[in-house]
Amino acid sequence: MTAVKFDLQGTNIYLIGMMGAGKSTTGRLLAQHLDYRFFDTDAAIVQAAGCSISQIFAESGESSFRQLETQTLGQLSAYKRLVVATGGGIVIERMNWSYLHHGLVVWLDASPQTLWQRLQGDAARPLLQATNPQQKLEELLLQRTPLYAQADLRIAIEAREDAETVARRILNEIPKVLKPERLAQPPARAEKRS
Repeated sequence: MTAVKFDLQGTNIYLIGMMGAGKSTTGRLLAQHLDYRFFDTDAAIVQAAGCSISQIFAESGESSFRQLETQTLGQLSAYKRLVVATGGGIVIERMNWSYLHHGLVVWLDASPQTLWQRLQGDAARPLLQATNPQQKLEELLLQRTPLYAQADLRIAIEAREDAETVARRILNEIPKVLKPERLAQPPARAEKRS
């Protein structure tokens, strides 16, 4: 674990993937293993807005939510030593990739069947409030898969795999994908004035 922490040099880890992939649960465990702080962009938006994501969608629309998501991601990307669980649709805004690529992007890739098994009956997902929520979920996954595939690391999630196992798999894979240009640069020294 110490070697992975040293290799990362404080670089943020961004977890992307569909709703139900386990980004928040896995992210908390990953942060504990790395002695990083954990943030969930959806939770940060709810806290800042003072209302649920469903309310934001209902009252202001998806585009307003996406703007809040980009602002939140931009604020978080200014820090180091974070594990950030992102919302499933964060990848659709091009601007977000400029923030994501300052860190290490990990795609938690779960099958449509696994996602549906985890999400059916979850009324808190505004994009699944459709006549056929399972079909809607599959359509979203199909649209977003090429964007998720831009991640630095893809972790295929097995249906019965627990979050601790997924977190350990991520830690094992990180050294294989670290690139020098992705690592955090040391802070610039203040110039001495004469």
